[in-house]
Amino acid sequence: MTAAPKPPLDILLCAPRGFCAGVVRAIDAVEKALTLHGAPVYVRHEIVHNKYVVESLKRKGAVFVAELSEVPDASRPVIFSAHGVPKSVPAEAQARNFFAIDATCPLVTKVHREAEVHHKRGRHILLVGHAGHPEVIGTMGQLPPGAITLIETLEDVATLTPPEGRPLAYVTQTTLSVDDTRGIVEALQTRFPALIAPHKEDICYATTNRQEAVKRVAPLVDGLIVVGSPNSSNSQRLREVAERAGCPVSRLVLRTDEIDWSLFGDIRRLGLTAGASAPEVLVEEIIDAFAERYEVTVETVSTADESVFFPLPRELRGEPAASPAE
Repeated sequence: MTAAPKPPLDILLCAPRGFCAGVVRAIDAVEKALTLHGAPVYVRHEIVHNKYVVESLKRKGAVFVAELSEVPDASRPVIFSAHGVPKSVPAEAQARNFFAIDATCPLVTKVHREAEVHHKRGRHILLVGHAGHPEVIGTMGQLPPGAITLIETLEDVATLTPPEGRPLAYVTQTTLSVDDTRGIVEALQTRFPALIAPHKEDICYATTNRQEAVKRVAPLVDGLIVVGSPNSSNSQRLREVAERAGCPVSRLVLRTDEIDWSLFGDIRRLGLTAGASAPEVLVEEIIDAFAERYEVTVETVSTADESVFFPLPRELRGEPAASPAE
């Protein structure tokens, strides 16, 4: 008895998608530290927001901790995540003589430096971002309490009472929705016409490029899947962008076992992308799962070419240390 023919399915693969240069640098930093110094290598918080990546690094000898107080051996490398950390963290590492390696994305570091410059020039800083996100905690932790006010919504703009007599400047989290942020910034500029903007937009190139690709694909498909973790800000924004661009069904999943097949049962065109911390192997896994149920054709829809590269932290650019016997 012959099997029933599988229904056809066109998969429109968004490009760019997946790992950005900052994520590649952070993951490479952990792997290079393991190569140079052996296991264990300690990592404060998730190096990037992707459970698959974190579990893979754990198997190689990385140990993830919430705080530096959990690191039992000061002689082992301790790596700070790509999202950045408050200044108190490297200060604590130095006080405890830790071998600390900062894997903060250079584009996040750019926001930190901007905030510091504004503060030195006597400006009060408005940070557009999401409360509780590690990047926001890190940026606010660059300066004394009260130096930065967090702005999350248009309502925050309307109710904001900034310090009197001080000029205002704004910075933003790097992984926000481009459209949402534009609306908030425009509202801030309307209320505060003298508001000082960043020299160059803070939302990173990778976030912008991935959102543009989703905007192109979302109106053309019956459903769209974003491969990524639920705690990944840029992945959540991709799902929202697809929804707003008219895609009937948009879902964020990390692995195939999270796919709700009842939502994708009758589709003929599927959009597929991945957040900046999701590896391509997970995208391929999703395609394979659909290929078991459909006769799949895959077409790439590209909106930008990415060639950005960030070198490893300075401490990791050497060669493996010679063994004592040599």
